[in-house]
Amino acid sequence: MIHRREFITLLSGAAVWPFAARAQQPERMRRIGVLVGSVETDLESQARVAAFERGLQTLGWIAGRNVHLDYRFGSADSELIQKYAAELVGMMPDVILANSPQVLRALSQRTSTIPIVFALIVDPVGEGFIKSLAQA
Repeated sequence: MIHRREFITLLSGAAVWPFAARAQQPERMRRIGVLVGSVETDLESQARVAAFERGLQTLGWIAGRNVHLDYRFGSADSELIQKYAAELVGMMPDVILANSPQVLRALSQRTSTIPIVFALIVDPVGEGFIKSLAQA
């Protein structure tokens, strides 16, 4: 036979259990797609990828721990860039990084819902990627 005090202790422990279980849930793994227009073995591409990953780490984003990075290298081949753009958009990442006008164009044609962060675009307004720098 269970006593009142034991019963209350049992109930209070059961009430706390869902909160404890929820608190121990791992952080959701974020996904970033990266489409580079050049060849993977290019030294400049490798340096930029390394700098990108270091920048993420300084912000607390660690590959394999709380962010998954999907890299694709288009090798300056328009067909390959188109293929990889479709592939990355199909993975539904949280954000995609583009590094050239050709890559950005291929990605922009495939999604308007996934944010695309771009670098190395000299004139994004003139090329029609954005309406103004003030709203970029």
